[in-house]
Amino acid sequence: MTQAALWWIACGALVAVELFTLTLYLLMLALGAAAGAIAAHLGAPLTAQMAVAAFTGALALAGGYWWRHRHGGSDVPASADPNVNLDVGGIVQIEQWNDDGTASVRYRGATWTAAPRAGAAQQSGAYRVAEVVGARLLVEPV
Repeated sequence: MTQAALWWIACGALVAVELFTLTLYLLMLALGAAAGAIAAHLGAPLTAQMAVAAFTGALALAGGYWWRHRHGGSDVPASADPNVNLDVGGIVQIEQWNDDGTASVRYRGATWTAAPRAGAAQQSGAYRVAEVVGARLLVEPV
């Protein structure tokens, strides 16, 4: 088996494992393995192939890290991120608060327990779903 074939097998294995982890970091390393395979096809010695693969993989990892923190990194937890949880941003109507600081609300055809977000007043009226924690809606006034 040729060195290029081994690099392509490593690249395919990294992509396959990436499909299970969904982190994109292994995909960047697979790019490095592909670069090593191309170097092998061009006739580079094994040490040069490894250097090309390592440099390309490290460059791809650094680029992905930079891109994520510049464009896509979010400090919002998933329970409060409207891109993850489609209930965030929904409007509920609260008629009355219970003595324990919660309220029962009808939302999407079911009864939910709503609780005010820290510092939110407990008055009747319209509230926006700010976060979903388990089966509890954390709400804030609209």
